[in-house]
Amino acid sequence: MASAESAELRTIYQSWSDRMAAAPDMDLPTLRDLFEEWHLPTAEPTGVTYEEVDAGGRPALWCLPLDAADDRVLLYLHGGGFVVGSIATHRKLAGHLAKAVGARALVLDYRLAPEHPFPAQVQDAVAAYRWLLAQGYAPEHIATAGDSAGGNLAISTVLALRAEGVPLPAAILPMSPWLDMEHVGKTLEANADTDALVQRSVVEAMSGMFLGEDGDRRDPLANPLHCDPTGLPPCYIAAGGHETLLDNAELFHEKARAAGVDATLEITPEMQHVHPFSAGRAPEADATIAAMAAWVRPRLGLEAR
Repeated sequence: MASAESAELRTIYQSWSDRMAAAPDMDLPTLRDLFEEWHLPTAEPTGVTYEEVDAGGRPALWCLPLDAADDRVLLYLHGGGFVVGSIATHRKLAGHLAKAVGARALVLDYRLAPEHPFPAQVQDAVAAYRWLLAQGYAPEHIATAGDSAGGNLAISTVLALRAEGVPLPAAILPMSPWLDMEHVGKTLEANADTDALVQRSVVEAMSGMFLGEDGDRRDPLANPLHCDPTGLPPCYIAAGGHETLLDNAELFHEKARAAGVDATLEITPEMQHVHPFSAGRAPEADATIAAMAAWVRPRLGLEAR
């Protein structure tokens, strides 16, 4: 049974859904303001400081846990359907993950759709990764991480780096990744009654803004379910059992494993979309973050420190 603390995330999601349903013509600034509440379920992580920086031409925020390794980094890409979300909404979540790993995290303020449709977001993430390399971070000491649309970017950024011949990071950490731009996943319907936020109408609207008029819903950099995962770094994929995007995680895990990738899938029963947003409050969120951290530390070479 889900904890009372984790149920608070569902309450917030349901509130957003109700408010969007009551205002079907809600303008984009109002929608973005609504999603700025995303940080509310997340407790402030203790022992983490923050520093603003320009990363490859885009604003970004360092999450700096005390006593963390200063030569290991998580490139964190925030969720929000490529349309909403920000450094502010995801600062605390990234801070919890960075603290658990014992590394710093860089949260990127990539360009949002529809003003900047695909592939602007991938380009910004690639530029930030190249910036990290220019700062002296070794590829084997970097992991990409993200949630929802940011989970997509955590994967697609590595695909773009591979295509450009850039040395790849050590690991990929997608949480509740939104990958299916065709909206054909079975759980989109099967879990519609248990997911308080992500419904077909939501992903159809956001994918339309993300891809624009000319975007290809099967482009592997937009929809990694159509990629060739061969040679990708190890992946730890986390998802919630009640979310409509559950089979996005399942299908990518299956595809990666079939290609010989070291891929792990964690599904936490009864959890909502990006349940780690309840970090510091809900035991399920803290358990997922702890598991991800334990998995990635040796892949970043942190166990020997």
